[in-house]
Amino acid sequence: MKKIIIAVAQALGIMALVAHGQAGAQSTTPVVETDRGQVQGLEQDGVDAFLGIRYAAPPLGELRFQPPQPADAWRGIADATGRGAPCMQLYTPSGTRTTDLTRQIQAIFPTGTEAKIDNEDCLFLNVWTPDASAGKRPVMVWFHGGGYVYGSGNWPAYDGRNLAEKGDVVVVTVNHRLNAFGYLNLAEIFGEDFAASGNVGNLDLVRSLEWVRDNIAAFGGDPDNVTIMGESGGGSKVSHLMAMPAAKGLFHKAVVQSGPGVKSGDPAKATDYARKILEAAGVATQDDLRNLGAEALITAVRKATPASPGFGQGPTFGPIADGNIVPRDPFLPTAPEQSREVPLLIGYNKDEMTIFVASQPWFGVIDEAQLDAMTAMMGDEASAVVAAYREMYPDYSPSHLAAIAMGARFVRGTYLLADQQSRSANAPVFVYRLTWETPVGDGILRTPHTLDIPLMFDNAKESAALVGSGEDAAVMAEMMSDAWIAFAKSGRPSSKLLPQWEPYTPEGRMVMELAPTPRIADDPERTIRTIGR
Repeated sequence: MKKIIIAVAQALGIMALVAHGQAGAQSTTPVVETDRGQVQGLEQDGVDAFLGIRYAAPPLGELRFQPPQPADAWRGIADATGRGAPCMQLYTPSGTRTTDLTRQIQAIFPTGTEAKIDNEDCLFLNVWTPDASAGKRPVMVWFHGGGYVYGSGNWPAYDGRNLAEKGDVVVVTVNHRLNAFGYLNLAEIFGEDFAASGNVGNLDLVRSLEWVRDNIAAFGGDPDNVTIMGESGGGSKVSHLMAMPAAKGLFHKAVVQSGPGVKSGDPAKATDYARKILEAAGVATQDDLRNLGAEALITAVRKATPASPGFGQGPTFGPIADGNIVPRDPFLPTAPEQSREVPLLIGYNKDEMTIFVASQPWFGVIDEAQLDAMTAMMGDEASAVVAAYREMYPDYSPSHLAAIAMGARFVRGTYLLADQQSRSANAPVFVYRLTWETPVGDGILRTPHTLDIPLMFDNAKESAALVGSGEDAAVMAEMMSDAWIAFAKSGRPSSKLLPQWEPYTPEGRMVMELAPTPRIADDPERTIRTIGR
């Protein structure tokens, strides 16, 4: 079985290379000496790609639920031609309807495929560099989305080849422990030996940044100019790293995309969830826990988790404010002092929730009366949000109004985090709002969650399933990748396609609206931002 898993994982790596026109014989990269041994990958159309590098020891056996440890040294030259396994996945489709568009998007966000090849031995990262033999380039480290329960740094939408070439930067994407393997709070159940268990997934991220600090110079990168980036759950991971003492000094700029991590999980609630999972698994002792199969643990999680509790509702996994690894909520009551000198780029997409709800049976069907009934059940605040969006977007259907209202949490979280950081930081804060609408599916998604990813990675051509193949998609990719690269280099986003990007402050909430004709707007969603305050 393990050989089959490895073969499939390597095949995924080959598929990504083929997508970049590399079906023929490829040149090998230089051999790079890391602190654990030598690695060698393959060129991707002139860019050196090192895939599936182990950055920590396999988190198995005695290391399950424990902080990551450095990998053992190896002899010879380790293979870095194929991606490492994604971590154990806990993916549940958000709707019941499957369409051609759903299947096409799976090609760039392969949630279904990764559930077939996941593995508990998953602490790998990928590196793309224009030239591993020389240089001192800015480093852009990407933490994947999927909340804290699924996903990996291997998704084709995250392929770093184009960004590395365009910006003359080094791009790194990271796999780390997820769901119960990374965030099962066992401290109260099994004692001090498991004190870190509720946060080991985030400690994996710290370990990956330590690997970057110690090794990236050998790949042509500058360890003193590291930008961390992430979207959705990845944005929350970046937010938390800004507040984790163990991460201090390991990065110098931060990008939070559609995933503001203002608060952490509650340790008591996480403990209660862990007890239910252990009960469902029949685990009573530490030995039972260590001997439990990985798939059996995933099955127990599903048994212990209420079916379809709703987006953002019910028990889930994520970092907890344990008073040590995560001392407190990252951005409440104030921004973290340790990140006052870290420039921040943060933003969201206009219609975040369409990608989650477009496959729901009600989408495209409900009328105004049904929309009002839906929002009435959610309370006065929800009704106020819908009313505000109805005024902003009078052409929106009831389904699109429902979806954009559901996404208000992204809007409000983004501005709250930006407000907190800009009040106390010495470094600037820059805020964006992506408003360009993708034409795919006859425009049904408008500006959905994840639309920003292929644009800032300069992967529009490879991600036509989501962004389409028109000129606007190419313009948006050029504009956004320009801005992200400039931010990584200087701490200020810019592009010849953009007006001057003014910093955001509580006194002047200047927001860059990203569209083929971009503009700076002053507090463009003030009504949504202030409802309920």
